[in-house]
Amino acid sequence: MNRPAALTDHSAAPPDSPPAPPAGPPARPGLLGRLGVWSVRHFKAVLAGWLVIVAGLGAFAPQATTALSGAGWQANGSDSVQVRQLAQRHFAGNASSALQIVVSADRPVSDPAVQRVLGAAGALAAADPRVSEVVAPQPGATLSEDGRTAILLAGAKADPDEMVRAADDLKGPLAALSGDGIEVHATGASVLWSDFNTANHDAMMKSEIMSWPVTLAILVLAFGSLVAAGLPLLLTLAGLAASAGSLVLISHLFPVSVWAMNFAMMFALALGIDYALFLVVRFRAARAGRAATGGSRDSAAAVAETMDTAGKAVLLSGATVLVSLSAVLLVPAPAFRSMAGGIMLAVLFVLAATLTLLPAVLGRLGHRVDAVALPRAKSGGTGSARFAAWGERLWAHPVRYGAVALAVLLALAAPVIGLRTAMPSITVVPGDDSSRAGYAAVQRAFGPGAPGTLQILTPTGQAEAVGARLAGTQGIAGVLPAQAAADGSGWSMIQAVPTVDPSDPELGRTVDTLRAELPADTLVGGAAVENLDLQHLLTERTPLVIGVVMVLGFLLLLVALRAPLISALGTLASLLSTGAAFGVARLVFQDGHGAGLLGFRSQGFLDGWAPVFFFAMIFAIAMDYTVFLLASAKEHYERSGDPREAMVGALAHSGRVVLSAAAVMVAVFFTFALSGPLPPKEMGVVLGVAVMLDAALVRLVLLPVLLRLTGRAAWHTPARLDKVLPRIPFSHG
Repeated sequence: MNRPAALTDHSAAPPDSPPAPPAGPPARPGLLGRLGVWSVRHFKAVLAGWLVIVAGLGAFAPQATTALSGAGWQANGSDSVQVRQLAQRHFAGNASSALQIVVSADRPVSDPAVQRVLGAAGALAAADPRVSEVVAPQPGATLSEDGRTAILLAGAKADPDEMVRAADDLKGPLAALSGDGIEVHATGASVLWSDFNTANHDAMMKSEIMSWPVTLAILVLAFGSLVAAGLPLLLTLAGLAASAGSLVLISHLFPVSVWAMNFAMMFALALGIDYALFLVVRFRAARAGRAATGGSRDSAAAVAETMDTAGKAVLLSGATVLVSLSAVLLVPAPAFRSMAGGIMLAVLFVLAATLTLLPAVLGRLGHRVDAVALPRAKSGGTGSARFAAWGERLWAHPVRYGAVALAVLLALAAPVIGLRTAMPSITVVPGDDSSRAGYAAVQRAFGPGAPGTLQILTPTGQAEAVGARLAGTQGIAGVLPAQAAADGSGWSMIQAVPTVDPSDPELGRTVDTLRAELPADTLVGGAAVENLDLQHLLTERTPLVIGVVMVLGFLLLLVALRAPLISALGTLASLLSTGAAFGVARLVFQDGHGAGLLGFRSQGFLDGWAPVFFFAMIFAIAMDYTVFLLASAKEHYERSGDPREAMVGALAHSGRVVLSAAAVMVAVFFTFALSGPLPPKEMGVVLGVAVMLDAALVRLVLLPVLLRLTGRAAWHTPARLDKVLPRIPFSHG
């Protein structure tokens, strides 16, 4: 591999330099190099294999929106989940997943016209096999004092995922019954998740469509060739189709959240482009380098060199992403586990395509990879003179630039100290959606806390005492009479209406009080309490997930680089961009700065899943760039033994790739920030800011500065580790 001229003049090798490779015939390609050569020589077989995979699995992809589950946002093993399961089994489906059909009119519900609508709504619900029974409005409970709002309760006969699908099917026909001063809306937790998933899925699909033209434009500018720019999209499409179809098949074994598909699409696009950029740029450099030195222009040889160098970095990067996301599996919430699993599946398919399909296509294209080039575009790619000059400047003034980058990152991360999280409120769904309209109607008729009615299960023998204790508890507006289970199970249900909206933090304190004061065999649940329990679980598991992600990320770098100091520094540096991203998230989504520009109303907190899930995603992406930069630096150090050439050469050869890949990711993520619902906005802003800061300040400034300040110590391998760590060279030949 060629290096900038300023980096290749060494009068003498440093005393502790690794031995230079002996002169003679080129070394036999390594394992990945041989895989690349095999793929080139078996182009038709590789292409046919991927066509079968994509066509076979892709045939199932259109079923994703209907086959994947819409629920799963729960804390497995919590009291609230136990209450829902017992209520469904012993109380005719009167569980948190039941559907509430709200009928409000401009006249009493006893009016014949309103009664006809109530009858039609009840018949629609009763005809659905997922509904156990429909309970008519009860005075003092589901019939308002003014007599103009009534609630039909459609009991849950199926699991929460099926009840969300029931909401998908019923909310439209029920809304169609509205008219002549009568409004019909389905609401409740299942309808909320139905509306939430639909709104967010539609927004994410629009964002994906918006991002493709921007992505293609950036890729064309980065590669200078339409053909080369199309290769990342080839990987992305293969990964998307295969992972989407696989998720549908897996959903027949256990529930998979529809969000797994959304995040898998996003990661397949982002990482497919990252990996293709790294390999295509290195392939072009290998061809140009061989031509410049009079060597073989055989495409297979260039592929072998590419795979033995950049291919190893891509494999390590993929492993780092998989390890980071695997830590999310420590959170016992079905939605989180399936989302992490979906992304990991997409990464595996993209990684497999990068290491087999892409080398085969590159070998077949050869020099034609630069076809349809832009005017004055350079096809060589043997190193960027601008990034080499930037590296020399950092080498000369490391403290000056490093201090500025560190100060900016710390200043942006400082607001994290006051970050608050909670599960999303009803405001995350559009105002005209069924769940939100019904929610508002229930609050108007029954009070602010009615949508968050608590369900308390207690042994029948102590139901009266528990009811009295509930009535005297601060934060409870009303208590309904105890209802004994008809099947003789010995349980009684008491429903209590809080004084505050379900998203009010005061509700959490009320629930804590009840759980502390009520008898030990009494369970407190309800849809709002399920959210509180999930939030508590996420808060509890966040430190564990962060710790596991960092430790596993460090160990992977250590195994690959055999350099504990730079592996530790690279891992810790990833925390800076992550912290800065969450600091910005607090300013935007909690404090509301820029809310008008982005078109949302602040909830006063960041959604509860963000710290765990977004941290794993950001850390995975940050380590992705860390691997690219440090693998390139290690390659240069193996060739020269000179820490200066390692740092400057890494920037010269990978700086443009990191910047281009980051530009694509930022464009993709920021399109989500422009979508309607709040959760995609949070994801887009947090991930977009994280990638932008990580690439611009951490990977292209701070990490090179750390390489400069640590010198040869960065690459030192202690004797004890030298005996146990595998040797993974990143240079070729």
